[in-house]
Amino acid sequence: MADTKREVERKYEGPLAGGDPALPDLTRVPGVSGVLDKGVADLDATYYDTADQRLAAASLTLRRRTGGDDAGWHLKLPVSEGVRDEIRAPLSDTVPHSLSALVRSRVREAALVPVVRLRSARDVRHLVDASGALLAEVSVDHVRAERLSGGTGVAEWTEIEVELADDGDPAFLDKVEKKLRKAGLTRSSSKSKLAKALADTDAGTDADADSAQVEAAGRAGRKKPAGRKKSADTAPRTAGDHVLAYLRTQRDAIIELDPAVRRDLHDSVHSMRVATRRMRSAFRSYGKVLDRAVTDPIGEELKWLAGELGVGRDQEVLAERLTEALDGLPEALLTGPVRDRLRTWSQARGEGSRRRVIAVLDGSRYLGLLAALDAAVDDPPLLKAAAGDPAKVITKAVRKDFAKVSALVDEALGLAPGADRDLAMHEARKKAKRTRYAAEAAVPALGGPAAGLVKSMKSLQSLLGDHQDGVMARETLRDLAGRAHEAGESAFTYGVLYGREERRAAEAEAALPGVWEPIRGGGGI
Repeated sequence: MADTKREVERKYEGPLAGGDPALPDLTRVPGVSGVLDKGVADLDATYYDTADQRLAAASLTLRRRTGGDDAGWHLKLPVSEGVRDEIRAPLSDTVPHSLSALVRSRVREAALVPVVRLRSARDVRHLVDASGALLAEVSVDHVRAERLSGGTGVAEWTEIEVELADDGDPAFLDKVEKKLRKAGLTRSSSKSKLAKALADTDAGTDADADSAQVEAAGRAGRKKPAGRKKSADTAPRTAGDHVLAYLRTQRDAIIELDPAVRRDLHDSVHSMRVATRRMRSAFRSYGKVLDRAVTDPIGEELKWLAGELGVGRDQEVLAERLTEALDGLPEALLTGPVRDRLRTWSQARGEGSRRRVIAVLDGSRYLGLLAALDAAVDDPPLLKAAAGDPAKVITKAVRKDFAKVSALVDEALGLAPGADRDLAMHEARKKAKRTRYAAEAAVPALGGPAAGLVKSMKSLQSLLGDHQDGVMARETLRDLAGRAHEAGESAFTYGVLYGREERRAAEAEAALPGVWEPIRGGGGI
């Protein structure tokens, strides 16, 4: 079993004293009452990566380490500057599946091989407060790095590492740093020991050029591209540049969110689903820029992935809506074991959907989709309009999407309340979302007008989305009421909730003209 530790640390280098960075007297750091010498630990770590260093390019580290008090396998995932999640698994001879699965979107079918061995003598000190509680661990690390693949170099250095205690205040690190800086120490130029080891033991290639290509490959989880025509970081000029920049962002988001979805982190499934929808929507909206004969099949696969991700997400949204509605009812309107039935329904469907999502991410179809996304953004099927003026090409595409939204909203407003209106509002919601995503891609090229349309479509989408959630809630309540009746339970409360959902839907329908009228003219595009 793997467990996770949030790691907040900083690394320093600086002037040498007897061959090592000088560590100042840290008892003078505010809040520190004592500095405890914890002795020297001998650590031996082998770092694993693909032959083209896809993990390193994405600032991920995977190692097998012995020595110290945390021997085992460690996978470090970046969270923010100086903050990483360290996921641990017990020692074994091969990479544990619990960790290899978390890097699958990067590694794909490539082998994980030993790339660097680091042997460190770690001189550890604990900074404690007046009660003896740990504030931070400070270590002076004497490191020897040996390249195991991709080079044959050896490097040695010494660095100082300050790691915040669990649940500590990050502001404390600023106090320690102030003291270290006064002693002449500075933040390390390398983000990690592995990064420094790779740089210092390089095989002698053009490091800057190679690093840039490896970084691009790491974002996509692919091998280094050979002879790539255009850098991902080049400022967009043409319509195609702008569309591809948006698509590249969504492709990268899908890859980066994969481990978060596997770890069941908050909002990760929803965020990945949104990225798939944004990408599919852009393929369709900008069909004059990218050949839809190529992108439509990819779009169908994105639709499949979004659907698989949506099974759990839609259930989660419904459960939250119904629970909130139930909490708002007076006790007099609560009859029967409604809360227990709702909880059982939610948990049963939630557990099943999670297993299904993991199976999807472990499947070959998903890997095939990732490869297709890479090809679409790195070797795009550009059409003639891709070379055109962004203002003209992109504006035309956004206006076309907006016209479809306009027609569907007008249709919904012309229908009487009922199933047909519900369906028309649902279709308008989907088109509003597509127009919003098209406008998002247009913001860098069109500026304020596109940003304004994004905001307008978001408001419209929110109203129509709430209405559609109500439709689904009423279907669920009808189903739960039927199950309760079959079990001999009262269905009264389900009927009360159903009636409230009907009233909420009527309010949304009544509010639609007021939301729509200010943006009817085209949203400023």
